[in-house]
This record gives sequence, C-alpha cells and structure tokens, in this order.
Amino acid sequence: MFRIIFVLDLLNGNVVHAVRGERALYQPVRNSKACDSSDPIEMISAIKPKEVYIADLDRLQHTGNNLGIIKKISAVTKSMVNIGIEKMDDIEQCLKIADTVIMSSEASSFDLMKRGLEKFPGSISITIDIKNDKILTKDDAMRVEPEELIRKLNGFRVKDIVVIDLSKVGTCTGIDEDFLGSIVRISKHSIIFGGGVRDMEDITILKDIGVKGALVATAVHSGKIPANLI
Repeated sequence: MFRIIFVLDLLNGNVVHAVRGERALYQPVRNSKACDSSDPIEMISAIKPKEVYIADLDRLQHTGNNLGIIKKISAVTKSMVNIGIEKMDDIEQCLKIADTVIMSSEASSFDLMKRGLEKFPGSISITIDIKNDKILTKDDAMRVEPEELIRKLNGFRVKDIVVIDLSKVGTCTGIDEDFLGSIVRISKHSIIFGGGVRDMEDITILKDIGVKGALVATAVHSGKIPANLI
C-alpha cells in the first residue's frame, strides 16, 4: 500500500512552512485549508494523519528541542522522527519517543549510520537530503552521487530510505521522474520521496515509478491533497 506521510516541521513549538530548506525564513503555518492552527497537537487532532514525519528543527540547529511535543504526537499516530542524530545516545533517546528513528545525511556520519543500523536493525530509516542536486552532508564519505550512497546502503537492514529534495520542499513544483526511477531500480529498500509533490496526480506518478511513499505538507495545507487521504 502506498504511504502518504504528513510532515511536521517543528520550530519553537510551532509547525512551520518549510520552503527550499531556507530555515531562517520559515514561518508558522497560516491559512491552511486542513486546520486552523500551527500548534502541532491541534493540527494532528484536526487532520488525524495515519503517519507523520517529524523534523525537530530546534534540535537540528542546536537551539532547543520539541521532544515533549513529539512524544505526545507519537502516542496518537505512527511517527518517523528526525532529531538530528549525531551520536549513538541520540538514537536511544529518539527510540523512546518515535516508532522509527531517522538518521539523515545532514546530521549523521556514514560511520554512525552503519553502527546504528547494526545495533538497531529494523528501527532506523535513512534520509538522504539533497540540495541543488548534491547530498547535504558534513561527511566526506557521503560526498558522492545519491545513487552511490543508495548502493552503499543496500548492504544494511534499513527500514526505509527517504529521499528529500530540499530545493523543492514547500514549492509544489513537481518531481523528477527519471531520477526517482533510477533510485528505485538501484535500491533494495523501499523508497519514500519528499519535495515538490503537488497533488494526487503526482502521487499516482510516484506509485507508477515504484516509490512506496510520499512526504506531503504544503499540498495538504493548500487542499490539493485531501486531508482525509492521509
């Protein structure tokens, strides 16, 4: 079954509208057709998604955290959580508040990913953050083409691989079918995609390519993807 996963980007206790990864410009969600509040608990109560992908932007930027809020959300819906894993202790902390721990190319080294996947097989998904066609990372081991990193991960027990095109996040500008098709063909794991998904037509295209899920937020708030489908 194709998974339509609702995204919550949390900053200062609010759900913010993420656009192109430019975090300094993020503002609380306003004028959503799906809910009346940027408060994450109220938003979840209104939309009632089956599954959420949560990014704790405060913790990713080392300015605080939203762990208490995340724990409350995880109690009522299935959650994939990115708190910016930088050490093994972070994985254990995240496991206490999430169904699935996200280790991202932005925050985690490849060595840490390997150790985490070996210690907690089946509990971790890997997010490959892409910006301007390059993997967003601080680790030289991941300064490779996305396809090469996908091949490296084939040897590990990864729950899902999430590919996020940060250059398109929040823009509803569509998807790169050729790129995603090549990723799906290479990967031994399920691929979930986020970034630029416009509407249900894009969801159909992703299904046809072989992608197993989509991260959505802007298209839900605009009403182009009905909230009752997530």
